[in-house]
Amino acid sequence: MTDAPPDHVTDVHPDAVTVCVSRVVDPSREAEMISWLTAGQSLAQLFPGFLGVGWVRPAPGHDTWHALYRFADADALKAWEESPQRHWWRESAVGLVVREVGTEKRSGIEGWFDAPTAQVLADAPPPPPRWKQAITIFLVFYPASLVVNFLALHLGWVQALPLPLRLLSTIVVLTPLMVYFGLPWITRKMDWFLHGRPAPWRRGSAT
Repeated sequence: MTDAPPDHVTDVHPDAVTVCVSRVVDPSREAEMISWLTAGQSLAQLFPGFLGVGWVRPAPGHDTWHALYRFADADALKAWEESPQRHWWRESAVGLVVREVGTEKRSGIEGWFDAPTAQVLADAPPPPPRWKQAITIFLVFYPASLVVNFLALHLGWVQALPLPLRLLSTIVVLTPLMVYFGLPWITRKMDWFLHGRPAPWRRGSAT
C-alpha cells in the first residue's frame, strides 16, 4: 500500500463524490493492469481534494475491473478528470487493450452499492456500519412517511382504494422523494455521524 494520505484526507467533506469506472481487460494482462492503476493513483493523489482511491478485480471467469476514486467535491473531481495528467494516463492504457464499459458517480448512500463479485486489491472508502445507515435512513424516512400518509388520509379517493393499492400509492410517492431528495440530503447532513467524526457543533466549540 501507499504511504499515509495527506492531511486533507481526514477532513470532513459532506459533498464528497465517489466515481466507479468499469473496464474490461485481457485476463492475461493482470500484472500490467495493476501497475497502470497504481500509476493513476499516484497521479490522482497530487490533486487538491483527493480523498482516496481503490480498485477491485474480477472474480475467476470474469474480466471486468472496477476502479473507485473519491474527491472532496464536484469541482475537485472535475479538475482531475479534465487534467492533462489524467488524459496522458488513460492514453497509456492502449497497449493493455482496456475497454471502458461504464462510469457511475455516487454520493452518500449511493456509494454503498459496490460490485458483488470482486476481490479487493486496494483500500476504498469503507461503508458506514449498518446500524448507522439504519438510523440515518430512519431520520428522513419516518417524517416523510408521516407527511405522505397524513395527506393520504385527507384524500377520499385514496382511502377508498383496497389496502394493497393504498400502500402502493404512498410507496410510489415516497420512493422518488427518498432516492432523489431525502437520502442525499440526510447523508450530507449526517456525514459526521456515519463516518465517526465529531459533530459540527463540537468542532465549532473546539476552535
